[in-house]
Amino acid sequence: MDTQEYIESGILEQYALGELSEAERQTVEERAATHADIARELDQVQQALGVYAQAHAETPPAAMRERVLAGWQAAIRADAQNAPRSIVPPTTATPDGPVVRQLTPMEPETANNASGPAFRWMLAASVALLLASGLANFVLYTRWRDAASDLAIARTEQSRVASVMQASERTLAVRQQELDVLRSDDFRTVALAGTAAAPSASARVLYNPKTKAVYLDVRNLPAPPTGKQYQLWALDNGKPVDAGVLAAATTAGDSLQQMKDIASAQAFAMTVEPAGGSVNPTLSTLTVVGNI
Repeated sequence: MDTQEYIESGILEQYALGELSEAERQTVEERAATHADIARELDQVQQALGVYAQAHAETPPAAMRERVLAGWQAAIRADAQNAPRSIVPPTTATPDGPVVRQLTPMEPETANNASGPAFRWMLAASVALLLASGLANFVLYTRWRDAASDLAIARTEQSRVASVMQASERTLAVRQQELDVLRSDDFRTVALAGTAAAPSASARVLYNPKTKAVYLDVRNLPAPPTGKQYQLWALDNGKPVDAGVLAAATTAGDSLQQMKDIASAQAFAMTVEPAGGSVNPTLSTLTVVGNI
């Protein structure tokens, strides 16, 4: 039996109520000495029993003692009246005095039996059962509260894990789509080389003439100035056509970005434009260019 099962078995409550044999008590004490969880739970049970007993302790009414004594005396008289009568010795009359009759004294055992040990035992047992019931209710409530808290934590964690899984599934779907584009024979690869403004810059465009789809894969681009953004252009018969602006992740080379569809193009180029893009390219910021 592991530590948690031992704690939940109820033996610690029996120990606190004094219901165990000497050998069982010694076993509990040995386990508490070697397991911090058991020692802590036992201490909580004993404290809870003390708190419950103190909270429910009541001072008996002042007239209780007299009523109990009167009840015992009535029971003693009733037993004496119902007891078999002994043979009464003959009366002895004397000329100068009253009639004298010898009485048989009550046996001490009869008086002791009527004094109420059984009643006191039953009262003590009732109090013990009441305390045990209260303690059990307190322990069950504490465990229910802890279980409810653990359940709320588990539900929160489950929601967080579900969110992470959904994000992972979306990322996986995007990566799968990118892989399909890279492997497809329908896409033409257009290498974009750096210009004099950025000789080390490089990127490539994946263009599908059938579906008009355009994807951009950045190899190396300088970080744009603050408030600026790279914009892709398709050159159709020398006329620039807006193909969309690059996301920050695409500029950093972390992902393959799908751009705007292009019906026809003979070349592609990128310039640095204000955030959000421009209607016409700023030729002085031309960074990379490549022909199909």
